[in-house]
Amino acid sequence: MTYSAEQTRDQDQPGASLGLPAEGRGSLATWGQRLTALVLDWAVSMLVAVLVTWGAVLTGMGPEKWATLIVFFLEKALLTGLMGSSLGQMVVGIGVTRTDGRAIGFGIAIVRTFMICILIPAVVIGPDRRSLNDMMLRTVVVRRR
Repeated sequence: MTYSAEQTRDQDQPGASLGLPAEGRGSLATWGQRLTALVLDWAVSMLVAVLVTWGAVLTGMGPEKWATLIVFFLEKALLTGLMGSSLGQMVVGIGVTRTDGRAIGFGIAIVRTFMICILIPAVVIGPDRRSLNDMMLRTVVVRRR
């Protein structure tokens, strides 16, 4: 089978092996979008944790030191399970879906968020801009607009 230059270029495009478009809605989210969403989610979680613990999360050495991570986990898992996007992802215009296009649901959202919280799976990157947790759970982060 022979491919034209355009077909070869399309096959090399990240997301092509998943059947995703090269650009626009449904295409792979960029690293910049993903990082921005993560920073926004963490900032909001930190703000909520500071308010809930009356600032003890910033100086405490007890259980309050985990408040930001707990708020982050709850926000990301619940919103991703309900809406397919965390708060930061909604602001940036990206979301998580299964590779077959279906919604991920709460089970996958909880496991995926837990894997992000332990960092290792989230920083191991494979093809199509997918982290280890996305590859294991058959999910992908795509543009919503």
